[in-house]
Amino acid sequence: MNRIILGRTGLEVSVLGLGAGGDSRLGAGRIAEADSLRLVRAAIERGVNFVDTAEAYGTEALIGKALREVPRDSVVISTKKTTRLEAPVRPEDVVSSLHASLERLGTDHVDVYHLHGVLPQHYADLRERIVPVLLRLREQGKIRFLGITEAFAADPSHATLEQALRDDLWDVVMVGFNLLNQSARAKVFPLTRARNVGTLIMFAVRRALSRPERLKELLADLAARGKVPRRLADEGLDGLLEGEDAPSIPDVAYRFCRDEPGAHVILSGTSSVEHLLDNVRSIEGPPLSARARARLVEAFAEVDDVSGH
Repeated sequence: MNRIILGRTGLEVSVLGLGAGGDSRLGAGRIAEADSLRLVRAAIERGVNFVDTAEAYGTEALIGKALREVPRDSVVISTKKTTRLEAPVRPEDVVSSLHASLERLGTDHVDVYHLHGVLPQHYADLRERIVPVLLRLREQGKIRFLGITEAFAADPSHATLEQALRDDLWDVVMVGFNLLNQSARAKVFPLTRARNVGTLIMFAVRRALSRPERLKELLADLAARGKVPRRLADEGLDGLLEGEDAPSIPDVAYRFCRDEPGAHVILSGTSSVEHLLDNVRSIEGPPLSARARARLVEAFAEVDDVSGH
């Protein structure tokens, strides 16, 4: 598994990260615990050393159990504090939540601790009230680096991260980026690259890129709204990928994200070892041809209002 430096954190991380959230997440009652543990260990054995979870996913304890026999300094653990609650999150909530996450994960520190799914209208308040708490927790050694994640499905044009990256507070950001919505190229990556902020790419593959019927519906909608060429509603992506050696659309999607300047870790959520290994093969595969990549960039240049879910 290829490695990359996660921005100014200096952490050497696998280009593919195991995501423990999303529709395909491990655990959560859909597969046996033993199979989930086997999945995490298979990822580690295959060279994946970045694992992302969150208190909201319900998978921290499982991740902790799976990593129990793994040397702590051989894996980078990322987790998150929920911020989208009925009442504003309080500073004491953050402290108690982090301690609970540490206990579930079976560790005395997390490498990256994020404010999770921050909406644009909440950012300024969280910065003023909650960031000082995160900085104190970092001074105590319980957090190594501060992160923030956007709510990409609700904020596909990156309004939160455009605010957050004006502040020199965040070591890592989680950003939505895929071949359907490439708007982070203009709105986020110039800012992260200027400050050497690490990036975690979510939504590289979601429903529209893994389910042909959903992709057809989405392309028809985008074409009807003048966001993509009309021919895509009829042809799908076949014309853009003509002559490309690509076993599947998800394979293309992972390789497209991997080679984007400014992208560091491409997150993959799965509950299947077989699916995990398919994604590893994609991440380790050759780059898309310059022609195919240019076609994809041109075709979706106007799209900034869908997530691909």
